[in-house]
Amino acid sequence: MIESIVSGIGLGFVLSFLTGPVFFALIKTSIEKGFYAGVSLAGGVLVSDIFYVGISLYGTSYIALENAYRMQIGITGSSILFIIGLYYLFKKVKVNYEQASSKRKNTGYFIKGFLMCIFNPAILLYWLSVTSSVISISGEIKSSEIIPFFGSILITQFSLDVLKAYYANKLRYRIKERNIARLNRIAGVLILIFAVRLIYNLLTGHSLI
Repeated sequence: MIESIVSGIGLGFVLSFLTGPVFFALIKTSIEKGFYAGVSLAGGVLVSDIFYVGISLYGTSYIALENAYRMQIGITGSSILFIIGLYYLFKKVKVNYEQASSKRKNTGYFIKGFLMCIFNPAILLYWLSVTSSVISISGEIKSSEIIPFFGSILITQFSLDVLKAYYANKLRYRIKERNIARLNRIAGVLILIFAVRLIYNLLTGHSLI
């Protein structure tokens, strides 16, 4: 279990560097509306992630033991992650720093974060890629490892989102597009390394968990 938790924390740290629409919404909300609004939005994202992780595990578990599919699933999932890494490595950054007031309560930002992800098919594809890659490498995920491993991923991501919200609000006047561009490049490199590691472990028969 300890190994599953450590692996989950490490993977959650890497995945938290993703700087897509949710990242920019979190930063923008924290800058313009405050820390608690940003945390509320991150909470909505967390709930949607839990939902999609459940769907992904259910959808991939029935082929977890089929060795004939392990290589195809692993290569497909790793390739998608590799493409995502390249995207973040070379993507351009444009952030709107306009200040605006709003009377919406934090519950509204929670719902916004949830809806942003639950209606985004890319998020489902993202979790399917992660779960299918893990399952293809390990052959199966024991029931005793599911909650520690994926729970560690989600808790790590949420904790880092809270830190992002805090520092985005605290350093609101110092955050520049070039800094986010650098974060994008770091994210791209980390995701590429993770994708290559998945492929290596798949080919050598090593387990991620």
